[in-house]
Parts: sequence; C-alpha cells; structure tokens
Amino acid sequence: MPGDIPIGEAFTNIIWYVGELAFRLVPGTILSLSQNINDPVAGPVPSGIGPIAEPVTTESVVTYLERISTPEQYSSLVHNWEMYVAYVMALSLVLLTIVIYCSIRVRQLRYWERKQFEAAAQTVVAEDVPRTILRWKRIIEQVSSDNEQNWRLAILEADIMLSELLDREGHKGDTIADKLKNVDRASFNTIDFAWEGHKVRNRIAHEGASMHLTDREVRRVIHLYERVFREFGIIE
Repeated sequence: MPGDIPIGEAFTNIIWYVGELAFRLVPGTILSLSQNINDPVAGPVPSGIGPIAEPVTTESVVTYLERISTPEQYSSLVHNWEMYVAYVMALSLVLLTIVIYCSIRVRQLRYWERKQFEAAAQTVVAEDVPRTILRWKRIIEQVSSDNEQNWRLAILEADIMLSELLDREGHKGDTIADKLKNVDRASFNTIDFAWEGHKVRNRIAHEGASMHLTDREVRRVIHLYERVFREFGIIE
C-alpha cells in the first residue's frame, strides 16, 4: 500500500529509536529531573523543571520529552514508538508461542521418561505378560491364514506356550507329557483340553507335512489351548 514503510527501513528505525531511548533520552531525562543541571546530551533543562520532589508519572516524562525536543524529533519518536510497540508485541506473541510449545514438549518428554523408568523397574514376570499376548496374537494370525504350514506352526507355538505355563506352575518333567502326568486335576480344570491339544501337536511333529489339516480342525485345536490359557490368565 502507498505510504507503507519497507520492513528493512522499519527495523532500522526501531534500532535507532531504541538506541536514542536507551543511551540519550532516558539518561538525560533522569539526570535532568534529579539534578536540575544542563544535560550535555539532552541539552539545557527547560525552566520550571527542578529536582524530583514527588513521584514521576508517565505523563510528566512524556511532557518533559516533548518540551526538550524539537517538533520533528518528538513526532519521529512518537511514530517510531508506535512501530516499536507493534513489532515488540508481535515478537512477544511468537516467543510466547515457542515457550508454550517447549513447555508442552518438555512435559511430554518427562512423561515418557517416567513411563520408561517404570517399565524398567517391572519384574520379568510382569514383562512376560505383554510378550505372551503378542505371541498369542501371532498364533491367531497364522490360524487365520490360508497356508497349511502356518497352521502347523500355530499349533507348535501354542504347545510351547503350554510347556512354559506348566513350568511356571511348578510341574516338573522332561517332556510336556511328563509334566501333564504330574498335574493335580483339582487345580487344573482344563487338563483334558491340554492333553488333546498336545496329542495333535505330537502328530504334527512326527508326521510333518504328510499330516493333512483342515481349517476347522486347526481352529478346534487352537481353541483347546485357548481354554487352558484363559484358565491361568495367560490371555484375556
């Protein structure tokens, strides 16, 4: 728009104004108001201005600046002051936004650090729970595929989970069959499901690819293991 000041010139004027305000006008005003002497920088003190005898107000400082400045100087100062305030307000908003963003990010980092420390402080048993859930989800994905080899792997992996469960419950034995024989049925309601699933697993291990599996049979066997795992809280 016509009459607009280029950004480069505006910043130059702001820097000039800050320098005038900080190194010329403010020191000269304070010195003149407090000592009632001729300021070699700001010039002679106008008549009627003496040492400070009462609190100085903003209005009195503005009046003083107007009286010691030429009309051109005062007009330039007022104009640049408005520009200075506008740019400072814009810069302050940007800096405030950055401060708020940094504060939020720091809080988020502290939150994740606290979570990591809490996770590191957990026991091995507590860490096994999510890992077991991930393993079970992988088994379900294999069962849902159309690949018969994936079905075999799903049953084999489920049987490994059964072996780990028996170890956790304190059942001793060299094989899963030995561990199942030592189980007290009163504390293992799904023992028959575990036996049936394990027998299918043994057939897969012995017969390999020659053993034909159907989608229905695989889902039935995995459901047997699921009943066992749910009884002991391995999966939900």
